[in-house]
Amino acid sequence: MTIRVLLADDQPLLRTGFRLILEAEQDITVVGEAGDGATALEQARALLPDVVLMDIRMPGVDGIEATRRIVREQKGGHVPRVLVLTTFDLDEYIVEALRAGASGFLLKDVPPDELVQAIRVVAAGDAIVAPSVTRRLLDKFAALLPPADRQPTPALLERLTERELEVLRLIAKGMSNAEIAAELVVSETTVKTHVGNVLTKLGLRDRVQAVVLAYETGLVVPGAFS
Repeated sequence: MTIRVLLADDQPLLRTGFRLILEAEQDITVVGEAGDGATALEQARALLPDVVLMDIRMPGVDGIEATRRIVREQKGGHVPRVLVLTTFDLDEYIVEALRAGASGFLLKDVPPDELVQAIRVVAAGDAIVAPSVTRRLLDKFAALLPPADRQPTPALLERLTERELEVLRLIAKGMSNAEIAAELVVSETTVKTHVGNVLTKLGLRDRVQAVVLAYETGLVVPGAFS
């Protein structure tokens, strides 16, 4: 199945570079480009991409608001997955993009093969949580961000068993299923079951939202994994 990608970035040169990288792959096609958030919204509605590669800083409607609207608007049950791009040092509000519904984020200098793999992973319904970058971003900015629209209460975490809480902490640490399995000395299949239970019980879409919620509820705190 071909993965349909929409490129949203206000720098034409970057869009051209991404297009060249992605269209060299047999299973990926770029269906459109947008230089601002408003155009990205229009293109997402019209072209129904599987993945939107979204810049944060764009004129007019920024990438955070565009992500929020794209994820919220469903057409025939189709919801594009949004993969956000950041330069890290400048984009303090990347966590807000994750809260808005993005399925993950990459640095703009990501190697081509990692970009391609990330798009495939996101298109398949998983999330990209780069452990080192995730920890640095959340540790640096979590205490400074404005409150989320939905503030979880401690009772939310009471839905989880002790083992599920432990798995959630390790997800927040940026560990993969294989790494969690090794840490807990259980099978990867068992970890997948625990992760699925965590997401279902907390009403989360993917691991990225789980990381953000772990910080918002105080299950982990900025600096915990430095």
